[in-house]
Amino acid sequence: MFKLNLKIALRNLWKHKAYTFINITGLAIGMASCILIFIFIRYQLSFDDQFVNKDRIYRVVSNWESKGSVDASQGVPVPLSKAVRNDMPQFEKVAAIQSTGGVVLVRDEAGRTTFKEDTRIFYTQPEFFDIFDLTWLAGTSSIALTQPNSVVLSQDKATKYFGDWRKAMGKTIRFRNQMDLKVTGIFKEMPENSTLALNILVSYANYPYKDSDNWGSVGSSSECYVLLKKGVDIGSLDGALAQFNKKYYKNDTDGNRQFHAFQPLKDIHQNARYGNFSGKRMEKKEIYSLSIIGAFLLLTACINFINLATAQAVSRSKEVGIRKVMGSRRKQLVMQFLGETLTISIISVLIACVLTEFALPYMQNLFDEQISFSMLEHPVIFVFLIVLVLVVSFLAGLYPSLIMSGFSPALAIKNKMTASNAGGLGLRKILVVVQFTITIILIISTLVVLKQMNYMRQQPLGFNPDAVAVVGMPADSLSQLKYSSLKERLLKVPGISNLTFCDVPPSSNNIAESSFSLNGIKVKDFQVRKMYGDIDYFKTFDLKLIAGKLPYKSDTTNGYIVNQTFLKMSNIKTPEQALGKLLEVNGKKFPIVGIVKDFNDKSLRQAISPILISSQKNEYYNMAIKMDSKQMMTAMKQVDKIWNELFPNDVYGSAFLNDDLNSYYNTERVMGVLFRVFSGVIIFISFIGLFGLISFVASQRTREVAIRKVLGASNYELVRMLNGSFLLMVFLANLVAWPLAYIFVSKWLSEFAYRIPLSIWPFAIAMAISMTITFITVSLRSYKAAQTNPIDALKYE
Repeated sequence: MFKLNLKIALRNLWKHKAYTFINITGLAIGMASCILIFIFIRYQLSFDDQFVNKDRIYRVVSNWESKGSVDASQGVPVPLSKAVRNDMPQFEKVAAIQSTGGVVLVRDEAGRTTFKEDTRIFYTQPEFFDIFDLTWLAGTSSIALTQPNSVVLSQDKATKYFGDWRKAMGKTIRFRNQMDLKVTGIFKEMPENSTLALNILVSYANYPYKDSDNWGSVGSSSECYVLLKKGVDIGSLDGALAQFNKKYYKNDTDGNRQFHAFQPLKDIHQNARYGNFSGKRMEKKEIYSLSIIGAFLLLTACINFINLATAQAVSRSKEVGIRKVMGSRRKQLVMQFLGETLTISIISVLIACVLTEFALPYMQNLFDEQISFSMLEHPVIFVFLIVLVLVVSFLAGLYPSLIMSGFSPALAIKNKMTASNAGGLGLRKILVVVQFTITIILIISTLVVLKQMNYMRQQPLGFNPDAVAVVGMPADSLSQLKYSSLKERLLKVPGISNLTFCDVPPSSNNIAESSFSLNGIKVKDFQVRKMYGDIDYFKTFDLKLIAGKLPYKSDTTNGYIVNQTFLKMSNIKTPEQALGKLLEVNGKKFPIVGIVKDFNDKSLRQAISPILISSQKNEYYNMAIKMDSKQMMTAMKQVDKIWNELFPNDVYGSAFLNDDLNSYYNTERVMGVLFRVFSGVIIFISFIGLFGLISFVASQRTREVAIRKVLGASNYELVRMLNGSFLLMVFLANLVAWPLAYIFVSKWLSEFAYRIPLSIWPFAIAMAISMTITFITVSLRSYKAAQTNPIDALKYE
């Protein structure tokens, strides 16, 4: 029976080649898109799955609530880990980890430098290895970082530094030309899908601020991880956490408070609220959006199949009638038609796999991820393909099989079945409306996403990032003595107009915030973001002072510059009123000497922070160079040469500020590309289905068209007759899609502090596109039908 059904299925597919091609093309493209989306989402959701205790691992995070708004950071005060260890016995282990950057030098036995690089290291408490089960290749987790001046390396770092990781144990590396560290362990490198992109872990005993008791300062590089005891529910700690927050923070009764929370390890990678080390984040809302798009693609392809299958039902009515007369039961007919759908689905998924292999390199390049389509490596992909085939076969095949198997044999054999009683003409119209509703929603969403991205590119930032290069600087005191000489030599280079030493440029994700006092009164409403730069910081970045003056030239703090947001949040009405007020931060008390115009210090998703800027030479980790855009390349070669002459034991590294700012919106860039691609795919699937449907309708109405031509109807009238219902369906789809699209794009735009006003134009353009393409698609086929010689259609009557 199976062999017979398969033979009949293949015969019918070959007989109706055009409709088979349309069905397989639509399903294959829809399935390929779904497979690509699935393997990417699988990769994103697999982050941190490798850790045995993943369900018991949490990160402690910080929150500030003031005047109805909540700010957040993954950073915590330095003394927090010790306090959690002492006050919360519900945790089995607690470990602090502090990240910083600097140059690592590797020297041979004769003292010659064999390797150097500028990289990130992590000061790590030994308990970290009890929380995260790393795979040790040499050394043991119990003693690896228990002693000062010890370091553990990942396998790839050890190989890079010493040629063979097996030779690394007991060797020494030098950090920032200040600290010699002995290698006491080698661990297997973290997998690609790990939030913790760790390569160099240094004993926490070497952290300069390990004994700090300052609860008012929080940096994004200071993190704390905890391991919950077995059998303890994290929800049961709410009371203990409230007591902890109350003990260490004197929160007021006006809703202004600082507090900590526990973030599950599995939440870190997809949560935009708090940062992560890897930077390869795809937020939950983007994952949900991709899932919905995948479902839309599949639904659109299935609707095509249903429409064409039910439209073709009339031509197969005699076959069904004869089978019923010969004794076939309805169940057998349903299985036969489902078998045909399954055959098409299997062919489609095989083609989809080929398309996926072709598209995968482009997807890897877009996401900058090593995404795998290997079914041997990830069996869940094979399971997904089987489920995909079964779901598509069921969704696309069930309704047509029920319709065709339910034909009356008497009507079918007498050839009295019509399109209206053989396949639900009303349902086909509803499905077309649904299909085009999905298409129009995606067109509107794509237009809004692209417009928002263009808006962010053109939005004034409050400073000038053009032609500014940021060069990393050595942080040790000996190198700092050469800063003046470096600045003097670089300013003589043609094409360089300004230069400043600073910790970060005006906009940066490296955030350090601190509590403060204003005129002797501790401010509880908010914390202030600290930035450090020399006297030329404002000139280099074209920052505007609106009151006061710059502090006098100094290597240390002698006055503070604050921004307008600081004034608003401090309830200071005019800039002039702020001048002279004493600001105390981390024990340093100096007057406010100037007010800078607000500038965007983070991405445009976020509001401007309250900021203070001061000079502090030992905090200058970068040098920003303003250049003539026409001479940038030549000037940068000279910068490289002079920098290396002055700092031969360090590693030169530079980046253009505009490139760094563009990286803020990588997720939006990726989503913009995906919306364009998948909108195009859905439009293609929808309109090849529409073309197939109008082709079948035209063929079914051949005699009607011929009779109307004989009676005097013009080609224009015939085309209008065939076009009318399809244009009406697409118009109705627009009416349905508009409110749904409005809800979606409004919610998406609400994530941005700076966003475009939502106008009627994206909706009108989507209507124009959908109506125009429908008109062209249907008219081409309708005109061909209207041009047919009526004699050919009526000669047998």
